[in-house]
Amino acid sequence: MRSPGVGGYDFASAAETSSPNSVLWAAHALPSVIALTGLPADLAGPGSQLSPLLLGSSVAADGPEHLVANHGNLFRVHVNDATIEPSAVLLPLDQFFEIRATAAIRIWRSLMDRSPGPNPAALQTARRDRLILALRALDGRLDDATYREIADALFRDAGTSDRGWKSHDLRDRTIRLARLGLGMMRSGYRRLLLYPYRGQSPAS
Repeated sequence: MRSPGVGGYDFASAAETSSPNSVLWAAHALPSVIALTGLPADLAGPGSQLSPLLLGSSVAADGPEHLVANHGNLFRVHVNDATIEPSAVLLPLDQFFEIRATAAIRIWRSLMDRSPGPNPAALQTARRDRLILALRALDGRLDDATYREIADALFRDAGTSDRGWKSHDLRDRTIRLARLGLGMMRSGYRRLLLYPYRGQSPAS
């Protein structure tokens, strides 16, 4: 559920990050960013190049970082060189190679006027809703609210008796949400950069 005005806050929209002073991301910590560089001359096949990615029409930019719209899709792009036409994609052979390759294939499909398909890094609605509840539960705990008070605020559980509360499934759910929120506060949020990939940790 969305939580306007009650502790939950969505990420800023592209329009809100268009200020020259706004920092979009740190490329080294977000492996889904597509790193573009110039294509070496001896690899440039004549007649095989795609239409250039128009960085001048970026929705937002911060130095080498660009949020680019192409055929209704948004892509996070890091420009590695001053000249990237014709373009190539940098794919470091590191533990994030699979993520980087997936992102590169999606922008290639878009430049080919094909649907890039669903973004595998996009949070599912249920996951997003749970994270919002977890942060609201964390806000309550940091403000010394009891689990019962938090559950009442999150789930409108005003009708449960004190005796029933001790064995109610909402009590366990609220405790789990508060613990999740605490873990997110203690840098667990970094795992979102690799969603839905598991067993890897982004750089600090």
